[in-house]
Amino acid sequence: MITLYDCATAPSPRRARLLLAAKGIAHDTVEVDLRSGEQLSEAYRQINPQCTVPALRTEEGDVLTDNAAIAAYLEARYPEVPMFGITPQDKAEIASWQWRVEFEGLMPIAEVLRNSSPAMVDRALPGPVNYAQIPALAERGLARLQHFLVVLNERLAQREFLAANQLSIADITAVVAVDFARAAKVKPDERHPHLLSWRAFMAQKSFMC
Repeated sequence: MITLYDCATAPSPRRARLLLAAKGIAHDTVEVDLRSGEQLSEAYRQINPQCTVPALRTEEGDVLTDNAAIAAYLEARYPEVPMFGITPQDKAEIASWQWRVEFEGLMPIAEVLRNSSPAMVDRALPGPVNYAQIPALAERGLARLQHFLVVLNERLAQREFLAANQLSIADITAVVAVDFARAAKVKPDERHPHLLSWRAFMAQKSFMC
């Protein structure tokens, strides 16, 4: 049985959780309490030395410690619900938008929160090493995040899904990014009608949680 090391309130493990649900993959879940710093404990370091969630223990017993590896494994191991495209062109388009959502959406949110939250002083980057906050990165991240919503809105003006005319890993990552942007006090509004419609459409998916 696959085991997901999760945290119900964190965006990164939600990406893995949604992918597992979209593919209908049965799995066990182990909650990791990020608020108490459990990810930095010696016990969890034995599971994932990167001190991050998600982590996924595969059926073969390997432990995957980032979303990229987890998604690649699940797509290859359970291809019956393809989330990375079928044709070479579709695979390329989905990969491109997956990267853009990560770089233009999730990274700016992280910049805002990790460089401005009092709870993350000296924890400006995830992982086993402490890094000081840089307030200017929070300011830049906020500007980037506002632009990201405009980009998504324009992209979704005449399409149902973000890439390749199919539900894909890029949609899952974008849902997580748009929802988590609220933590940075940014959310779609009347300036982003297409993005709002897409998010409402995605909310109707049976796997959405």
